[in-house]
Amino acid sequence: MIDDQFAPLTEKILAAIKTVGGTHPKFLFNTHYHPDHTGGNENLGDEGTLIFSQENVRKRLHDGYFIKEFKAEQPPFDPDGLPVITFSKDISFHLNGDKVHAVFAPHAHTDGDSFIVFSKANVIHTGDIFFNGFYPFIDVDHGGSLKGMILAADTILALADDNTRIIPGHGPLAGKPQLQRYRAMLATVLERLSKLKKEGKSPEEAVATKPLADLEEEWGDGHFKGDQWISFIYPSI
Repeated sequence: MIDDQFAPLTEKILAAIKTVGGTHPKFLFNTHYHPDHTGGNENLGDEGTLIFSQENVRKRLHDGYFIKEFKAEQPPFDPDGLPVITFSKDISFHLNGDKVHAVFAPHAHTDGDSFIVFSKANVIHTGDIFFNGFYPFIDVDHGGSLKGMILAADTILALADDNTRIIPGHGPLAGKPQLQRYRAMLATVLERLSKLKKEGKSPEEAVATKPLADLEEEWGDGHFKGDQWISFIYPSI
């Protein structure tokens, strides 16, 4: 299983697994450390699930964290909720006749993101590298960056074909065209904000120029409007 949402949803997840003949996941992969992707770790660890992640994810969960944009504080996880197998760059699983390859994407959404490629099934789970249809949260305080998001999107696009099903971290199921459009938006934002930064504009001054006004209708209906999003990501430009 890839990611496990918030802790109160564990019972619903286990109930869904039982409808297809299972009891609990044998393996759980955390794409990054955020609580909407790791909140059920301790519950599933208690059930005997083996948890995997990139090594920076384990460090965040082990040490605890605070995400100021959401005022979210998480104390250190209990041992049962920590990944027991970690990797630095990538790792492969061979399950059900398929090769499942987890790839590290440095300094993208966080400092510990991975995306998952199901080779035979032709499916890619992007974690929060891809927010389909709206501006993505980029956790700059914990190693994320807009440039890293673009590079990660490029890596995923190079592995996808016209038939690849792409599962985003947030938003509806997608294909290659949707990820290409998202990547183009990120590149446009980087170009515009880089120009403002070279001009010496502060975050407040950059926001005041309304550089994303023409993108707002398509991309500003998610977690953030453009002005707030700029204030979050400008330090990473």
